[in-house]
Amino acid sequence: MSDQATYFGANGWLLEISGLRVLVDPWLKGDLVFPPGAWLLKGELPQEITVPESLDLLLLTQGLADHAHPDTLQLLPKTLPVVASPAAARVAQRLGFSSITSLQPGEHTRVGELTVQATAGAAVPTVENGYLLDWPEGSLYLEPHGVLDPKLPKRSIDTVITPVVDLGLPLLGDFITGAKVLPELMQRFQPERVLASTTGGDVRFSGLISSLLQGGEGTREVPVGSATYPVVVPTPGIAIPLTRSAAEQSASE
Repeated sequence: MSDQATYFGANGWLLEISGLRVLVDPWLKGDLVFPPGAWLLKGELPQEITVPESLDLLLLTQGLADHAHPDTLQLLPKTLPVVASPAAARVAQRLGFSSITSLQPGEHTRVGELTVQATAGAAVPTVENGYLLDWPEGSLYLEPHGVLDPKLPKRSIDTVITPVVDLGLPLLGDFITGAKVLPELMQRFQPERVLASTTGGDVRFSGLISSLLQGGEGTREVPVGSATYPVVVPTPGIAIPLTRSAAEQSASE
């Protein structure tokens, strides 16, 4: 199986790496509503997404509903191993998952030949997780709010999954800072590719916050892929090769 990533919209991904099928922050069914109710913010999927088959791992960055979506998690087999931030681990536990590994930033675990290291992510309000994934054929860093853990050393990473825009609310400032952090990510990791996340796919939002959301610097335009910023804007449902050999094979087909 070639290493590849498939975007589902919002924060959701399927990573096929190291012979494993890893589901990340899925939202596949039902609405997305934040407390205190839909009047504040409601997200709607244009259509339900079929749960991927033969999953090996559920990877959750945050405990908030747009990352640990209860209706979606209810669809998954409760024997599916979970690696999660402490807040997301509590959500998984409430929903009945039986094999949960909770990671604080700096801690790591192994699943087969895949090493999963938690990194410090967004404070929403407590610090949640990003992840650094390493396997024999590749490496990947992901964090859904555009936050870079300052404790991570400079090193080469093949793929970075990050938002590449800023997004915020009046008076409160940006809560997604992808555009601001992108130059530092490039300098720190020198990735072969950047996969733009949190681009939404075909998700529709309504409610008070949706009408107030405003873009900060870089929000209106996604950086164009170049040698300096090798950004790939994913199409939901279309797999993206994560290794050079897989990319060459995909191009020849």
